[in-house]
Amino acid sequence: MGRYIDPVCRKCRRESIKLYLKGEKCFSAKCILEKKNYMPGMGRGSKLSPRTRKPSDYGTQLRAKQKVRHLYGVLEKQFRKYFKEAARQKGITGDLLISLLESRLDNVVFRMGFAQSRRAARQMVRHGHIRVNDRNVNIPSFNVNPGETITVKKPDLDIVKKAVETAKKRQTYDWLDVDLEKRVGKLISIPTKDAMEIDVQEQLIVELYSR
Repeated sequence: MGRYIDPVCRKCRRESIKLYLKGEKCFSAKCILEKKNYMPGMGRGSKLSPRTRKPSDYGTQLRAKQKVRHLYGVLEKQFRKYFKEAARQKGITGDLLISLLESRLDNVVFRMGFAQSRRAARQMVRHGHIRVNDRNVNIPSFNVNPGETITVKKPDLDIVKKAVETAKKRQTYDWLDVDLEKRVGKLISIPTKDAMEIDVQEQLIVELYSR
């Protein structure tokens, strides 16, 4: 299985927006975009080529897709599977795609405030620190359904404590019912695009895969 091994902050620089991949660091002055607000491979003050300044329709669609893929930490093959699943369901494909991604277990753990980033949440799930409805689940892509309860097996872990303290300062979501002190949360309803930190034109992703 392929995996990304380069510094994740390069993804934010490439998309020129914060993808919130490093947890608390993304909200501080240490964020890479505060220091290097230019794309990787280009020096500060470098001039962009006409092709970069005026991307093609395909380029615009590709960047929309890459933003979402990088945000959730999903590889291309897996992302395409999510799109095919969304296309099979009844409704607006773009909205369904976002809902499927938001329903991933690693994302739900992150949204609940039990991890400072999706990357950290994914590691917690793989290491067996998360339970769903009182059963162990170590698959980050596990689909969480409304009504299911998420519990942290070891609530006193240092990474969990730090994440909870950070979560107390962050926004809450009306589709989640979370008790940060008890490290327990429940998915109330299917999450929507409104939960995303960045503005994404999901219709561009649909157009890209419909070529």
